[in-house]
Amino acid sequence: MPNPSETSLDIQFSVPFVHRLRVTDDVSRADFPQLLSVIEAGSGERAKVLLIAEHSLAEPTARIAKQLGQTHDIDLVHAPLVVDGGESVKNSSSTVELILQQINQLNLDRRSYVIAVGGGAMLDAVGYAAAIAHRGIRLIRLPTTTLAQADSGVGVKNAINYFEKKNWIGTFAVPWAVINDAALLDTLPDRDFRCGFSEAVKVSLLKSKTEFSWLCENADAIRERETVASKRAVHQSCLLHLKHITHGGDPFEMLEARPLDFGHWSAHRLEPLTKYQIRHGEAVAIGVAIDTIYSSMMFGFPEQDMRSVCQCLTRLGIKLWHEELTPTERLMQGLEEFRQHLGGRLTITMLRGVGDPIDIHEIDHATMRNAIEQLQQIQEEVATNHEPRVGTEG
Repeated sequence: MPNPSETSLDIQFSVPFVHRLRVTDDVSRADFPQLLSVIEAGSGERAKVLLIAEHSLAEPTARIAKQLGQTHDIDLVHAPLVVDGGESVKNSSSTVELILQQINQLNLDRRSYVIAVGGGAMLDAVGYAAAIAHRGIRLIRLPTTTLAQADSGVGVKNAINYFEKKNWIGTFAVPWAVINDAALLDTLPDRDFRCGFSEAVKVSLLKSKTEFSWLCENADAIRERETVASKRAVHQSCLLHLKHITHGGDPFEMLEARPLDFGHWSAHRLEPLTKYQIRHGEAVAIGVAIDTIYSSMMFGFPEQDMRSVCQCLTRLGIKLWHEELTPTERLMQGLEEFRQHLGGRLTITMLRGVGDPIDIHEIDHATMRNAIEQLQQIQEEVATNHEPRVGTEG
């Protein structure tokens, strides 16, 4: 018979992880050694590597593949596997199944590497495949959009969409390494370059008055792709996200609060409403604006700062209105979908001030509908204001 004292055990333990971030100017050329530095070959063995990239990234991917193939300790097991980018890659399981087939046929194992070169949606899909193959193959992410480099590239989430819901199937898995490379952003269209900075605004509102003020002051330079300003904005956003993930105490979102999803309950609903014609960064910008207006109405977030948020996002080149925002009841369904995604009661982060978030468990639907309606008017006012006010310290 077991000892009665041993029949009910609650043993707390932790699993050590290392999050490796490298920042490079051109990883496909002079900075290629930075990629090699995060690939470990076993004793007397060559490291197996499967390189996967989006169609639009053929040139840098070919250069990376050539150098991997010429490296003695690396076994590049196949020519680069080319897949689609954008949200469509997450709207079915076909890409994930293709990658799993390749992993199986090429005999990759847990100490092998998948290197993914692409935007946030593609990294989500490839990361999901890598996480479930053999219960986890080492994933190296090379994010190629401002949004992915500023936010999701250093995240620990992977997913595809299902039931017309964002990220319904997915995993938590820490990437083996992330390389934020400046040259990979050069070919981005302006729309994709600009909308990624919505995540920088979001995290600064949660974490840093100083960073929010800096973004407001430099929004025009970032929109015009001025190198120093845009690189700084991406890097600071990345660091704020990374600090929260590694030191926030809840990287796998076991608790109720998900502060980094500020503005996302409506963003995740708006994307399928528009049949994903809207970019994720654009949806996040709208969601951040809505929740900032709601915070001003309900929790004393200063009106001047609320308007500074809308002005900053607009000056970054992001539109804050889409016709699918009305009728508002369709968007409000996102609240219940968000609650289900959390796995418990509704918990949404709002703001009392810049750098002063608050977690709430109920939404006043009438006030939220009013906030959505107010956004249209504010967007029109901001769009016609040629000298928008600069963000305050809150």
